[in-house]
Amino acid sequence: MTTNTLPSRDEVKQTDCWDLSTLYPDHAAWEEDFKKLDGLIPELENYRGKLSESAATLAAALTFDSEFDRLAERLGTYAFLRTTEDQGNSDYQAMKARFQNLAVRAGQASSFMRPEIMAIPEETISELLKDSQLDLFRLQLERLLRYRKHTLTDREERLLAMQGEMASAAGNAFRQLNDADLRFGTIEDSEGNSTELSHATFSQFLIHSDREVRQKAFHQYYEQFTAHENTLAATLSGSIQRDVYYARVKNYESSLEAALFPDNVPVSVYENLIQAVRDSLPSVHHYLDVRKRKMGLERLHHYDTYVPILSNIDKTHPWDAAVDVVVESLEPLGIEYTETLQAGLRGRWADRYPNRGKQRGAFSCGSYDGAPYILMNFKPEVLNDVFTLTHEAGHSMHSWYSAKHQPFEYYNYTIFVAEVASTFNEQLLTEHLLKNAADDQERAYLINNELDSIRATVIRQTMFAEFEKKTHEMAEAGEPLTVQSFKEVYRELLDAYFGADFEIDPSLELECFRIPHFYRAFYVYKYATGLSAAIALSRRVLEGGQSELDDYLNFLKGGCSKDPLELLRDAGVDMSSPEPVRTTLDRFKSLTDELDSLI
Repeated sequence: MTTNTLPSRDEVKQTDCWDLSTLYPDHAAWEEDFKKLDGLIPELENYRGKLSESAATLAAALTFDSEFDRLAERLGTYAFLRTTEDQGNSDYQAMKARFQNLAVRAGQASSFMRPEIMAIPEETISELLKDSQLDLFRLQLERLLRYRKHTLTDREERLLAMQGEMASAAGNAFRQLNDADLRFGTIEDSEGNSTELSHATFSQFLIHSDREVRQKAFHQYYEQFTAHENTLAATLSGSIQRDVYYARVKNYESSLEAALFPDNVPVSVYENLIQAVRDSLPSVHHYLDVRKRKMGLERLHHYDTYVPILSNIDKTHPWDAAVDVVVESLEPLGIEYTETLQAGLRGRWADRYPNRGKQRGAFSCGSYDGAPYILMNFKPEVLNDVFTLTHEAGHSMHSWYSAKHQPFEYYNYTIFVAEVASTFNEQLLTEHLLKNAADDQERAYLINNELDSIRATVIRQTMFAEFEKKTHEMAEAGEPLTVQSFKEVYRELLDAYFGADFEIDPSLELECFRIPHFYRAFYVYKYATGLSAAIALSRRVLEGGQSELDDYLNFLKGGCSKDPLELLRDAGVDMSSPEPVRTTLDRFKSLTDELDSLI
């Protein structure tokens, strides 16, 4: 018997690891900047009580704050990336902890700036903003001043700030129960192999080829949620009531408006998303019917919706081959994009393979002064890892373009647009692979993969978004949030989104109690809008010319220099309209029809 073990970090080839020298050449250089930043914290006090004196003073304070943040970003990024290489390395953990302590102290020292600026009379701030010394910070200040009508007195704001730990109690209780206390037992497969059932392995069991294993894992998993449904309903209710409380205290019309306000997104965008998906649910039901027929099932259950209809195609992509196919697929984005990315991926932007203690999964971590690094745990035999690579490369190139074309103050794009650049790349990779598919079987596999991606990212996340909207509206109307009311709302959504021919097990009504995102309400809709924008923009670039490409590249260069909707509108997609979502769902419909004809 052969046992495969992961190499330790020092056993990994240096060329397969990222090179963090664009941030710091060594730890000694990091220590030097750490001491420098620590020494700057007391200087923040020089500006306290003086921000309204003149444009020059305000500009000097904002410049100091910006330069402080830029150095802090560099230090924090280096420390974070080091910890992900080997999470058991105590030196790296200490480095990260020291930086976090410094950041907390800096935050306390600079906490006077926001309320002091907000307290400047409107006439005074209007005059100050006319001064050219504040040109760089004008947009930053205008965004801050949007919050005037939602800002309370100093005493009231202080009282709200003191509620921070109490306000997070519901979410903390959920995480402790969900992550630490729930135990799901083990699952035995047909060959007698026993595996612990957990949050992590549950998703793996749902793609198991043996239906009995999937079914057993599903019901065994949800038994724990049934056993704790009253506690889970109480924690979710507490989180929703917190959202409603803060929205009312801060003078928002609703908790939904309060959540959308930072991105300057109107409520209609959220509502348009839900309506567009609702209008297209017959196409979703058709796809589920295709899945049921092709899998030879009389009734389709939730535990049948994740396993691939076709087995994985037999293709391997060593790192260089994966880079080749990714770069080839991105050729529509032009020479600068592909040559820059290729140099980064063949060079040392990416930390490529698993090692003992390395953080799981994948991410892109861009910063203003360093390369846009990518953490991977790449496996050549897994096609989805090629998609993960182009996804993270999309984030990295977004960071690269933004840092190259924006000042530090406006380079860091918001979450609302972050997923556009990454899923745009996935669209181009899918298009490239479909064009070069060896046969109908491979084409069908790729189409199935794309359909499941749209269903998971647009349709499922929109169902979650609608659940959040409905339950918050119930709380705002004074309706009770109980186990029964939660399950009734969720069951209505399940019936609508999965259709009459889908077998909904009663356990599935408990899914609403296990979604961590529900404790950060009105966030999941961004996944759906992000992929919808990416699909619309990818169609526009692929079918257009230089003008359409320039529009998209300007979007990547935009950072946060404009509000998210404006950035996307300039790129060629209007997310205030339901059309981009409809474009995505039209694509879903046509791909379903093609899949039905291929297999």
